[in-house]
Amino acid sequence: MCSNQSSCPASGPARRHPVAAHPEQGWTLLCDGSIVFDDSGELHPDGSVVPPCRVPAERPAVAA
Repeated sequence: MCSNQSSCPASGPARRHPVAAHPEQGWTLLCDGSIVFDDSGELHPDGSVVPPCRVPAERPAVAA
């Protein structure tokens, strides 16, 4: 991370704002140094990970 800190508000998911967005690659860098992925996963500067929230796909109907 850069030593120049942006004016990121106090912690909390609703208060973080993007500083770089790359939707073509599926990620956004937030002001606190976290990376948020399009699949809802997150990678934090301390190395902690928030796994993506995946909804199980419905099984296709099988013809009898």
